[in-house]
Amino acid sequence: MSHIVVLGAGLGGVIMAYEMKENVRPSDKLTVVNLGSVYSFVPSNPWVAVGWRKPEEITVDLEPIFKRLGIGFRPEGAKRVHPEKNRIELNDGSSIDYDYLIIATGPDLAFDEIPGLGRDGYTQSICQLSHAVEAKGAFDDLLKAPGPIVVGAVQGASCFGPAYEFAFILDTALRQARKRDQVPITFVTPEPYIGHLGLDGVGDTKGLLESAMRERHIKWITNAKVTKVEKGRMYVEEVDESGMTKTRHELPFAFSMMLPAFRGVPAILGIEGLTNPRGFVTIDKYQRNPAFPNIFALGVCVAIPPVGKTPLPVGVPKTGFMIESMVTATAENLGTLLRGDLPRAVASWNAVCLADFGDEGIAFVAQPQIPPRNVNWSSQGKWVHAAKIGFEKYFLRKVRQGKAETVYEKLTLHLLGIQKLKEIELEPAE
Repeated sequence: MSHIVVLGAGLGGVIMAYEMKENVRPSDKLTVVNLGSVYSFVPSNPWVAVGWRKPEEITVDLEPIFKRLGIGFRPEGAKRVHPEKNRIELNDGSSIDYDYLIIATGPDLAFDEIPGLGRDGYTQSICQLSHAVEAKGAFDDLLKAPGPIVVGAVQGASCFGPAYEFAFILDTALRQARKRDQVPITFVTPEPYIGHLGLDGVGDTKGLLESAMRERHIKWITNAKVTKVEKGRMYVEEVDESGMTKTRHELPFAFSMMLPAFRGVPAILGIEGLTNPRGFVTIDKYQRNPAFPNIFALGVCVAIPPVGKTPLPVGVPKTGFMIESMVTATAENLGTLLRGDLPRAVASWNAVCLADFGDEGIAFVAQPQIPPRNVNWSSQGKWVHAAKIGFEKYFLRKVRQGKAETVYEKLTLHLLGIQKLKEIELEPAE
């Protein structure tokens, strides 16, 4: 008998628990450790922030689902992992031992690295559901007293899709409220160009996103380093190709949402051999940590080197499709180990993304996610907005049902259309 613990119950952790349950032996024990018992669908947070979704519409109580599936659950949350002892110290002072650990914690949000950034400062966030609820209050205030918006991501960020999404969703929501003409929008990003996305672009994301921003009168600053934020004002240094400051901007705002840089969560930060200096878990091609081979990791908490050198730090995003492939590989490899064999499964690390604008959107396919690629495609249309709505409902239904099927792959590939599936040499999912 082995005890397998999944640390984290976000997008990757929940599906990991479901899929791992199908790969353990009857005698094995599976437990999930998470802070709290509620799962929320993070991709819908931008909609919550403008009032298009209520929190209860995108949340799921995991405790009864895990109980029905025979999965143990510890909602106290982890204080510290002790890999040399195969033990996790929990926040209530108790601890839990494991034979195998799967880390799926997601990131810690490094708002403190820039003065005035984040909930304790002067900008909003959509990284967590509670942040999006607070942003909704700030957005309501904006509608009452319109003024400039500054939106985007700071240096070191690695998840640029939601920043673009929210900029366009704000534009759409303001137009619906007949307030857009009173609200200038500026997009601020450390990317070397619009549509870089931490991936050196996918298809023509540069052209598509620049065109969409011009059409919607959204100005932008790239190679932008945010130095500090004060009430109603953001200080930005625009750098050249060598990283030297060429222009300084003081941007006034009545509303701002800036995505922060990520780092490893406190429970694993600074553990030698397990994480890199930023606290991300180092893994081999089988999702396994080299120093502690009974520890696997997946999702945003995994260390991935940048695509290439950029004037400012720009991280690589871990998209849902990519995370799902990590889940499947981890479940197969750990299941193989439990049965006395060696791991063989390798995650595909492909990216299929739907970036919603509130009334249309952009979709892209990158196979693999890190260039050079076999497939490098992007497209824009109203169908993307409809697809995002359908995907939200589909994914939440699978979470509530406790099913481990690969929802990102099956639904997203359907939505891209049979013709595109043929072009990228994939069979449509049944």
